[in-house]
Amino acid sequence: MGRLSRSVIAAAAASALLLASGCSSDDGGKSDGSLEKVTYLTSFGNFGRDAYAYVAKEKGYFKEAGFDVEILPGQGTNDVINKILADQAQFGPIDMTGGLLQMGNGAATDFVAVAAIQQRTMAAIVTLEDNKISTPKDLEGKTIADTPASVVRNLFPTYAQMADVDASKVKWVDGEAQALMGMVASGTVDAIGQFVVGKPTLESIAKGKKAVFLPYSDVMTDLYGNVLITSKKLVSENPEKVKKFTEALLKGLEYAIENPKEAGEILQKYVPEANPQAAAAELELMAAFVRSEGTGAKIGVIETERVARSIAILQGAGAIPDGMTPEKIVAVDVAPKA
Repeated sequence: MGRLSRSVIAAAAASALLLASGCSSDDGGKSDGSLEKVTYLTSFGNFGRDAYAYVAKEKGYFKEAGFDVEILPGQGTNDVINKILADQAQFGPIDMTGGLLQMGNGAATDFVAVAAIQQRTMAAIVTLEDNKISTPKDLEGKTIADTPASVVRNLFPTYAQMADVDASKVKWVDGEAQALMGMVASGTVDAIGQFVVGKPTLESIAKGKKAVFLPYSDVMTDLYGNVLITSKKLVSENPEKVKKFTEALLKGLEYAIENPKEAGEILQKYVPEANPQAAAAELELMAAFVRSEGTGAKIGVIETERVARSIAILQGAGAIPDGMTPEKIVAVDVAPKA
């Protein structure tokens, strides 16, 4: 079984939303001297799935916690980790599986997760109904496109094994992240690697054709999606700062998934190029992944038992060596409690 890549690039990029626009504090510089400046990175660009940070800013949650927050667009797990470790930002979300790979293989070890953004991975295989793929088994004999570093692509051998799919009968081809949706919409490939929140954008590009998703979470239930990270140094030196920031961000997350239309409008206020309708649709889809299904646990909780099972999945796939433990990647003392 092939090794997983050390970097995970979030998929679901499309021309309907631009990646680049960032946002600084409301007054463009220093505001109230009592507020502490913090730089936050989104997971990847400024899509609806990251709108909750702008909601926390707009609703005053950051200010109430004592922070003047600058929000900048991240460029995937590897980028967010590297910038936080270089002290170019203090907080940002990454894919938990990508973080486990980085830490497990020693590529980056001085960061920790302090809250869960998505309780389940949003990774999926995505196709259009015309391609007659409705179950994992239907992928045999088909061609799927994705970036070489995608978590969807590199987790596929494990997913296939668990879903009773013969991975040797599935052909993978390379595709640029921004071109993937167009490839499946045009019929160049049968399916693509994608996040489930990409459905509204894909159906728009495919001119109304229905998108069909095969979520990895259906068979890999223990994998978290995005988690909020910071540096081990900041947790050690100022745990209260980490707790306060995390609480404020999670308030924004909860508000965004409960009020997706308003959250989409707030995103567009800060990022004029954003599509508020598409952003709202992403948040509506993401809501089911934010809340802990069936447990009643509050938003943001990370369960070390689940992380341990995720580690076991990756070790079983030969992706990371033995010795990795949940306590190495989760800041248990500052993370939200169930």
